[in-house]
Amino acid sequence: MSSGFIWLAASTGLISLLTPCVFPMVPVTIAYFSSAEHRRAPGVRGAILFGAGIVSTFTVLGLLLAAIFGATGLNRFAADPWVNIALAALFCVFAANLFGWFEFTVPWRLLTAADDVSRASSGGSSLGALAMGAIFTLTSVTCTAPFVGTLLVLAARGSWAMPIVGMVVYSTAFAFPFVLLAMAPRFAERLPRSGDWIHTLRVVIGFLEIAAAVKFISNADLVLGWNVFTRGVVLIAWIFLALAGALYLLLPLVRARSKHTGPGRIAAAAGALAIAAWLASGVRGKPLPQVEAFLPPRDPLGMLAAGSRSSEWMLNDYAGALSEARNSDRLVFVDFTGYTCTNCRWMEANIFSRADVGAQLGQFVLARLYTDGDGEIYERQQEFQEKTFGTVALPLYAVVDGKGNVRATFSGLTRDPSEFIAFLRRASAGA
Repeated sequence: MSSGFIWLAASTGLISLLTPCVFPMVPVTIAYFSSAEHRRAPGVRGAILFGAGIVSTFTVLGLLLAAIFGATGLNRFAADPWVNIALAALFCVFAANLFGWFEFTVPWRLLTAADDVSRASSGGSSLGALAMGAIFTLTSVTCTAPFVGTLLVLAARGSWAMPIVGMVVYSTAFAFPFVLLAMAPRFAERLPRSGDWIHTLRVVIGFLEIAAAVKFISNADLVLGWNVFTRGVVLIAWIFLALAGALYLLLPLVRARSKHTGPGRIAAAAGALAIAAWLASGVRGKPLPQVEAFLPPRDPLGMLAAGSRSSEWMLNDYAGALSEARNSDRLVFVDFTGYTCTNCRWMEANIFSRADVGAQLGQFVLARLYTDGDGEIYERQQEFQEKTFGTVALPLYAVVDGKGNVRATFSGLTRDPSEFIAFLRRASAGA
């Protein structure tokens, strides 16, 4: 489990705090815990239990997903093209909700039942604080579900424990500020209240959720082989969304409603225009290292090493790679990858594209095995990875000899090219 995934889970939890469904819960938290403010010990205990209610509610999602599917099932579930299409549709539904086209709420019976439990307990009781944490989670589902869904899909690329760990880290980061506010209600009362800025934030997040929907559709495109949502198409879609966001932010200024066009709104619009211009440079061919992991590869067949021809990579042909290695007296570099693996795309765009890495890879027979496609061959390759290397996590890089004996392995993502080059050299030298 990489530190990058842990940081992603934590940062995603903190970003979720900025969503419009979450911020209005500040006064609710204040009102609930103010009743116990004069009792320091119960207040601290209640605040911690309140956070525990949030963490446990989110974590149950990860626990259920891991228990139902397991590591292999999670991996295939996350890469399933129809799951990705369903997630894209879900993002669009949430975006429509944030645009104000319709209201989406948790079933009122569920909220009422949880609220009754909370009200039946005193402000300092354990049950009441836990119930309030659950209520908080349920009422924020409209804005947090896309973040949670994305994190769970990314977690499914690894072991069965990753969804659980991811949800624990995400929900802890999400709950921590509110635990502090629950301990200090008077400080929380100084925070700004909802207003026009909340509506603006809702719409901006709606644009972001449509951008995420485009990403999930491109995942399905890669697995199904449509070759419609290519890198250029995804970038153009994101550019359009960035321009639409900038236009929305500047619209009050165009209408001469200056009271709604403060410096923050103008700065955000300028940022959206800058993002559009930056993405446009990617359409013209410039690498975009910061987002390449979320884009379809330039070449679906995968030109992974600088200066190498795509034909040099033997795709989904491990037996052929071993035969070639025996005939040429070379080792085989095996790239266990996935069509929808973001860490795989990052390595391809930022590590494998380097000339020094390409020079090292040129010494090997190159085999690229997909494990998340739709078909029997992908299932066999995933089973082979799990049986031989004890994991289905992606990416996984292995060096084997012509008989299939493992010389070295490298799991996960690295941002240090020298670390990866050192791995290749050790494997080549037989270390």
